[in-house]
Amino acid sequence: MEIGGNIMSQTIGTQSIQFDQAPYIQSSASIVGTKEGEGPLGKLFDVVGSDDKFGEETWEEAESTLQKEAATLALGKANLKKENIRYIFGGDLLGQNIATTFGLMELNVPLFGLYGACSTAGESLSLAAMAVAAGYADNVLAVTSSHFASAEKQFRFPLEYANQRPLSATWTVTGSGAFVLGTKRSHLRITGITTGKVVDYGVKDSMNMGAAMAPAACDTIYQNLVDFKRQPEEYDKIITGDLGTVGQEILIDLLKKKGFDISMVHMDCGIEIFDSEKQNTNAGGSGCGCSAVTLSAYILPKLENGNYKRVLFVPTGALLSTVSFNEGQSVPGIAHGVVIEYAG
Repeated sequence: MEIGGNIMSQTIGTQSIQFDQAPYIQSSASIVGTKEGEGPLGKLFDVVGSDDKFGEETWEEAESTLQKEAATLALGKANLKKENIRYIFGGDLLGQNIATTFGLMELNVPLFGLYGACSTAGESLSLAAMAVAAGYADNVLAVTSSHFASAEKQFRFPLEYANQRPLSATWTVTGSGAFVLGTKRSHLRITGITTGKVVDYGVKDSMNMGAAMAPAACDTIYQNLVDFKRQPEEYDKIITGDLGTVGQEILIDLLKKKGFDISMVHMDCGIEIFDSEKQNTNAGGSGCGCSAVTLSAYILPKLENGNYKRVLFVPTGALLSTVSFNEGQSVPGIAHGVVIEYAG
């Protein structure tokens, strides 16, 4: 087998891969907090916690528990044991990926720790799919999480401060989504990916992440359509992670200027997961967990039952830290595209 030639033949365009042996999504799991459970998708999640600390002492420990429980549930739904998993691709929003480190440590599975901010669901699925498609693993696990309280504490203000939130702000989702990918046939396949680049339009407002991430989403979606030689209507949905209402409008306008109108097929997980008026979430949901749990609970079932045939899943991330923000740096964005198709 000419591995080098085989792999090279799968690269298309400038940023994409079309898999010859497309990996299957064996199972997924979603665990969320109380506010998410009260939202429009509340009845679709596998588990809705009754306590946002999930029985732990701190918010960070609660997020670790989210990841561990989501990963364990996904394994169970795939009828696999942790010993059947070759690699885990996981990450979160906290410094040094501590939610992932402490949450998945007990599984004792080789781990690739990832940081793509809120694009981590796309990054983990992309790398997991590459590992399976290249023959490096029969089964892998992709997992990510976020927690409203731990994210606010790290990136903005502790909850006790009672900071006011502008209308452009988004609400970090408390939740974790886990996905088992493998070679065993199922109804869902990841047929291709488009890896995003860091895009910076100079936005410096940490309370307007939608505006910071929309240019990166535009760049990745545009490149996916060019690389795969597709039109927007060839996807049942083009799904961004957490642009919210502000970022959605910017994204649609930016892509129109590039010759593509996605307004009829666009969906944003941050808009879907909350009822912004009733739940006071302003521009919508955000966080690593936002796109991951929405994909698991809402989007994949629509693919599995054949309502959707092909979607482009594009989680979006704002690459800021407290240090870069406080030193006056802008907020660059990144977005990773994952093509998921109904396999029959």
